[in-house]
This record gives sequence, C-alpha cells and structure tokens, in this order.
Amino acid sequence: MNRHQRSGWCRVPPIWLVALAGGFAAARPAGAQEPASGLRLGTVYQTVEAQHPMISAARATARASEARIGPVSRLPDPQLQFGLMNRDLPSFSLNDPLGMTTLQVTQMFPFPGKLGSAGKAAEQRAAAGREAVNGVVWELRSRAAMAFYDLYRADRSAAIAAESRRLLQDLARTTQTMYSVGEGRQPDVLRAQVEVESMSEEIVRMQAMRETMAARLNAMLGHPIGDSLPTPILPEFPAELVPLDSLERLALANQPQLRSGQLEVEAASHAVAGASREVWPDLEVGVQYGQRPMTGGGTDRMLSLMFGVNLPIFAGSKQTQMKREAEAMRDMAVADLAAQQLETRGRVGERYAGLRQSRALIALYLHTILPQAEATAAAALAAYRTGSVNFMTVLDAQVNVNRYRQQVVQLEAEQGQAIAELEMLTGSPLLDPDSAADAAGVPQ
Repeated sequence: MNRHQRSGWCRVPPIWLVALAGGFAAARPAGAQEPASGLRLGTVYQTVEAQHPMISAARATARASEARIGPVSRLPDPQLQFGLMNRDLPSFSLNDPLGMTTLQVTQMFPFPGKLGSAGKAAEQRAAAGREAVNGVVWELRSRAAMAFYDLYRADRSAAIAAESRRLLQDLARTTQTMYSVGEGRQPDVLRAQVEVESMSEEIVRMQAMRETMAARLNAMLGHPIGDSLPTPILPEFPAELVPLDSLERLALANQPQLRSGQLEVEAASHAVAGASREVWPDLEVGVQYGQRPMTGGGTDRMLSLMFGVNLPIFAGSKQTQMKREAEAMRDMAVADLAAQQLETRGRVGERYAGLRQSRALIALYLHTILPQAEATAAAALAAYRTGSVNFMTVLDAQVNVNRYRQQVVQLEAEQGQAIAELEMLTGSPLLDPDSAADAAGVPQ
C-alpha cells in the first residue's frame, strides 16, 4: 500500500464519490421505459406499404396477370372475308355464269377442354400474382424493420456511451481533485482523461453509424436521405413465444411466396392438361353468302356452309413436344415449391433459435449480469475511496457495465429483427407494431 493509500481518503471531497457512485447505479438500463414520443414501427410499416414503388410494381404485375384471363379463355376471333370471284380480264367484269360477289364468315372452335384449361391456368397465375404482392409487402416490412432496429441500436448505444462518458468525466474530475490535494496519482488522472477521449471517439463513430442507419431507413420510407428521424421506440415483444412447430405449420400454410408457388404448380398442371389436347384437331365452321346478277334481270343468291379441321400431321415434333414442355414446366414448379418449403422451414428454425437465444441472454443480462456488474462498479468505487483497490479496477468495472448495456441493446435489436423475419416467413403479425415497451427486462 502506497503513502496515499495509508493516509486514507477522508480528505477527498465526499460529494464527488457520492455523485459518482450514484451515477453507476442511476444510468438507465437497456430496455427501460421509452419516451412517449419517437418513431414507432407501425408508422414505418404504414409508410412503406403506402409509398414503396416495389409494391406498386407488384400490383401492376398482378393486374397484368388478371388481364390475361379473358384473352386465353375466349374463342379465336372470327374471320370475315369479302370476295370478287371469277372476273374477266382485263375488263374485270363478271364472268358468266361463274362470276359472283361473296361474303364469308368463319369461326374456329378449339377442341373441348383447350380453352377451359388455358383459362384455369391463367386464373391460377393471376392468383399467384396477387399472393406475390403480399409477399413483396411482407418482405419490405421485414427490410424496414431491420433498418428500424438498427437505428434503435445506434441511438441507444450512443445514449449509453454518452452516459458512460459522463461518468468517466466525473471520475476524471475525482482523480484530478484527489491529485490536487496530494491523495491521488498523476497516472490515474491521465488514464481517466484518455478514457474520456476514447469514449468521445466511440460516440463520434456511433453518430456516424446513426446517420448511416437513418439514411437506409429514409430510403425505405421514400424520404430524402438527409431527413432527420426521431429515436425509434422499441415495440412490446410478445410475452410468450409461439411454439416452433406451430410457426412451421403457419409458414407452410400462409407464407405468400409458398402460396404463390402452390398456385403456380396448379397453373402448370392446367397447362399440361391443355397441352395434352393439342393433338386433337380444332373445328372450323364457315358460312358464305354469294350473289351475281342474272341475265334476264334479278339477282342470283347463294349460301354455302363449310366445315373443316386442322390436321396435326406433325404431332410427333410439334404437339407432343408442347406437352413435354408443359410437363417439364410443371415439374420445375413442383421442385421450386419443394425447395422453397425446405428453405422456409430452415429459416424458421434458424430465426426461432436466434430469437430464443436473444430472449434468454437479455433476461440473463438484465436480471443477473448487469445488476451484478453495477454492484461491482459501485463496490469498486467505494473500495477505491478507502484505498483497497487501484484506479484500474474502478475503470474496468465501469467499462464492463457499459459493455453489458451495449450488449443488451444489441440483443434487443436482434430479437426484434428475428421476430420481423418470422413475420415475413409466416405471413402473419407476431407483435403489435404500434405498441411501446414500457418496462425494463423481458418476459420469461
């Protein structure tokens, strides 16, 4: 023990130590009451859904798919022909008795089932397009939530760093006061000043990160990049987690991308049914009216009926290949759907595991580690007052408190991001985006 430690700390102004000890315990832990004003996740969702051009593009694509239903399920357009038949040249007069003027109408009738299959396939593709719009909405919500929670982490981390810097400044003034009355060490003063400046550097980095996160979120909201955004308000997370098997079933049944994929499979199946009928001939019906003037006066009128079929004489290299193509497209749609289902199940399991980890660690930090770290910091400061520990012990204790608080903020953001992605994967809301967390800690 050095001379200053042996002499005791009774001459140190107690107000510094009282204020500093109170500061270690009074700093707001992550997850505590949020201010009433701020940016809510529900507002972010509403703005994205109302303004993002990707949603408008998806809706336009869906409208285009719906517009295809009518054309593919209707009969081909009838053909109208006007003819001047059997004219003499070069006078172009009617040849007697063969010359006449004709008007002909023909209509093609596809083999039964062709139009029905084409219409059903178009209807399923239109329905898939509508589901794709929902998929884009959920994807954009997830991306906006990621930026929202990143901005929350940047703001809260900067606030914690600013609070830590204030405590370090108090500690630096304390060491300076001790040194000025001969009870402190100059290296302690210098080290405290270095730590204050180091924390100032960290705050500058966090402010730059905040600007980056704000620019990203502004882009999602369609706002100018430089627009200021209020501090995000952490929503209230669900008290209990939905079981993993329930989330998996919900995702497989309700995720828009999977529903769209299932509809694409159904559309491809109808296309196969239609292609299978291409080998059968289509019927063409025609009506022809003809007239020519008679030699003795009057008009000679005639009516003709015509029936015909196309002859698929190249079926082996044409219609059969069309069927094979449709079958291959159906098989591809089935395989794509199966791959999407496997990927969805894996992502649900991955994000669920991450969510459980975040919640468990937040509870551990808030209920055990952080209170113990704060108590250790306060005890270290009290021991430093009596000369039982050196300055580095006090400094390390406060650095640990700051680190644990930063970790809680990061875990809160990760929890929110995991829930946002699970919402996208299941196509269902899992929390109220307009709520606000109003109490420290997380539910068990």
